[in-house]
Amino acid sequence: MAKKQFKAESKRLLEMMINSIYSQKEIFLRELISNASDAIDKIYYKALTDDSLSFEKDSYYIKITPNKEARTLTITDTGIGMTKEELESNLGTIAKSGSLAFKNENEMRDGQDIIGQFGVGFYSAFMVADQVSVVTKALGSEEAYLWESKGVDGYTIKTCEKEDIGTEITLKIKENSEDDSYDDYLEEYRLKTIIKKYSDFIRYPIKMDVSSTEGNNKDSEEVTEEVINSMVPIWRKNKSELTDEDYENFYQEKHYGFDKPLKHIHISVDGAVRFQSILYIPEQMPYDYYTKEFEKGLELYSSGVLIMEKCADLLPDYFSFVKGLVDSEDLSLNISREILQHDRQLQLIAKNIKKKIKSQLISLLKEDREKYEKFYQSFGRQLKYGVYSDFGKDKDILEDLLLFYSSKEKKLVTLEEYVSNMKEDQKYIFYASGENNERIEKLPQTELVAEKGYEILYFTDEVDEFAIKMLMSYKDKQFKSVSSGDLGLEDDIDKDVESDSEEYKELFNHMKEILSGKVKDVKISKRLKSHPVCLTTEGEVSIEMEKILQAMPDNQNIKADKVLEINSTHVVFQALIEAFESDQDKLNLYTNLLYNQALLIEGLPIQDPVEFTNDMWKLMA
Repeated sequence: MAKKQFKAESKRLLEMMINSIYSQKEIFLRELISNASDAIDKIYYKALTDDSLSFEKDSYYIKITPNKEARTLTITDTGIGMTKEELESNLGTIAKSGSLAFKNENEMRDGQDIIGQFGVGFYSAFMVADQVSVVTKALGSEEAYLWESKGVDGYTIKTCEKEDIGTEITLKIKENSEDDSYDDYLEEYRLKTIIKKYSDFIRYPIKMDVSSTEGNNKDSEEVTEEVINSMVPIWRKNKSELTDEDYENFYQEKHYGFDKPLKHIHISVDGAVRFQSILYIPEQMPYDYYTKEFEKGLELYSSGVLIMEKCADLLPDYFSFVKGLVDSEDLSLNISREILQHDRQLQLIAKNIKKKIKSQLISLLKEDREKYEKFYQSFGRQLKYGVYSDFGKDKDILEDLLLFYSSKEKKLVTLEEYVSNMKEDQKYIFYASGENNERIEKLPQTELVAEKGYEILYFTDEVDEFAIKMLMSYKDKQFKSVSSGDLGLEDDIDKDVESDSEEYKELFNHMKEILSGKVKDVKISKRLKSHPVCLTTEGEVSIEMEKILQAMPDNQNIKADKVLEINSTHVVFQALIEAFESDQDKLNLYTNLLYNQALLIEGLPIQDPVEFTNDMWKLMA
């Protein structure tokens, strides 16, 4: 029989597809199973519209048969089959979609949809096979046909014998190469793994003959037919049918984590875009969460067939801790990563998912505070990164999810709780930054604010101040650091401070010269009560921000504009006055000691420890 040639463009497409479209060769089995499921969907649809046909679901299935001796893998379905014309049309022209044409010509009913597109997916078989044979008999046809091809050289079609309606595809598996072990596609375990990974939720049973032995006796080997796939995915079941245990079991089955999920989210949307989804908020942070190895994303399915294990476009970075999957019949099975990034339907799904995660976290915060705080301990930092990133694009989404330790409540509070508890005369949301709560509590800069009875939020994460600078305000209340040069409490300051500043102007100018290049100014403090000295800042960069920026690999030597504040009511101040009037060397000594003391309080390194220890013994002497 004369061999028929593929069209020139089909030849090129086949070569490109085999060599580059799929990075994982195992994907061929997903494609062939999807096409088989598609064929059964078609006969099911015909049965719905033709009373002469009966559809007994148990009689429809897909079977996988490996034969190691013959090096063949056979995929059999009891679907609608193909006529000679359909073989020519669907398999003779690469990327000709018989399924897509069927879908366009017939309005699908009963929620059925066509999964695959016979064409590109079918030819993925040549990634693992030297030869592909298709034996098929169409519904209503007396004749059966054999289509055979060894790839780009062309194909043949001839009549053959086949008793039942359906299609049988046999792959002659390639010999092993240096780079690929094609034997894997003849091994039961490997085939079962691929089926479970990609096709577990195909709606028809996928059967395979599985051998078993009793103990080590190979003579007692038995072969039994086993259904490999689950068929009914949990996300397509009614929520009322499922228990918390069902969701937790699915979490473990999918290996989303070794912990128990804090919360699950079951979404079913039937609107502009149709999709189902099950999402999980984990209890614990993955060990590699803040490493380059961590890959965010949800599993993405098209009508129960896995398209992508990690679809990053479905989650914003600040919700990257969420585990789960999305299944949409509106997405093409053969969609690529590049197309996904610009797919409008996927963008709509992602937007919906983002809203659902936010609402569920708010619900957890309000209804189970203990659980939410456990979640926040693991992933709160990621939410704050979300506030800061992309120039605060999503800060409005995240601000109500933030928690900070409160000086007054001695526990974590939301920004809403802080604002609702603010004093009537309070202008700002006050905060203080430091390594931990204990150190912050002892900071001299907190004295005045605490004395006024104002609550202070403690910032201990390196991202806190950056996030708040991006947030700027909450419910029209601006954030104010207790180390800010201006606390907005001028009306409450003793007027004597103003006159003292003028009276000792020369002293402060002299101290400023001594600390030239280290501080921007030296002045009397309006905030210190019992402590002799502290550092405050002017401008946007705080001392804590300076520490973080200095520790970064691409350190650009960004520094805060520091101001040395002196407590004029402290005994140390009198010593400074006396030294200024009578002993310049002593003034130098006192000034440097006070500056280094202020650095130590802030947790900043002393620039010259030897000089500092020398100053200490001079003072003692």
